[in-house]
Amino acid sequence: AFEVGQKQGKTCIIVKDVAGFFVNRCLGPYSDEAMVVLLEGASPSDIDKAMLDFGFPVGPITLADQVGIETAASVGKTLKSELGVRVGVADPAFMDAMIAAGYLGKKSGKGFFVHDGAKGSARTLNPGMEKLLKEYRKSEKRINLFTIQDRLTLRFLNEAALCLQDDIVRSATEADIASVFGIGFPPFIGGPFRYIDAMGAQKVVDLMQHYRDKHGEQFTPAPILMDHAKAGKKFHPK
Repeated sequence: AFEVGQKQGKTCIIVKDVAGFFVNRCLGPYSDEAMVVLLEGASPSDIDKAMLDFGFPVGPITLADQVGIETAASVGKTLKSELGVRVGVADPAFMDAMIAAGYLGKKSGKGFFVHDGAKGSARTLNPGMEKLLKEYRKSEKRINLFTIQDRLTLRFLNEAALCLQDDIVRSATEADIASVFGIGFPPFIGGPFRYIDAMGAQKVVDLMQHYRDKHGEQFTPAPILMDHAKAGKKFHPK
């Protein structure tokens, strides 16, 4: 598979054969947190805007519509069976209700947003989502865009760290390459491990512990992050 990818001109890395491999394994907790903040009261548009402002090429809500709600729900359940709380915090019944209502994403014309196929047209929220959100939301509070960025990004960073710790990916460099080229992690940041190094592992750990105390065990810092914070180490020493 590696050789085939190279012949196709792709940038390839070798990872362990586990659920989600590397990129989707990290994207799972990130997407899960997007659903968590949605059900806490953040609007789909605010969640997308927060991550677009951070530098991702597409917001997580739009991404779910593009991938397809059935696919997104299936991947989430598969990852939850292996990763538990690391990816299974959002209520899966919400996406099940979307599927039952026929809101399957771009392919059906409606998901979180209405997709009318007109180029350049502004996306509008699917009117039917208002009813579903009222049924499944825990609150109607507005969440600060920077908080959304923190929560989604930290869960991506933590899973990337766990993948490195568990030898799912061979190095921080390869993890950064896969994240940038595979899902569009903001290239000007350089990847999850360049971002951790820029922030400092201690600051990442402190933020995760802050959100763990407020929101739960899904924000428990990976042991490798704790070790780097304690030793003042970087993932890219040079």
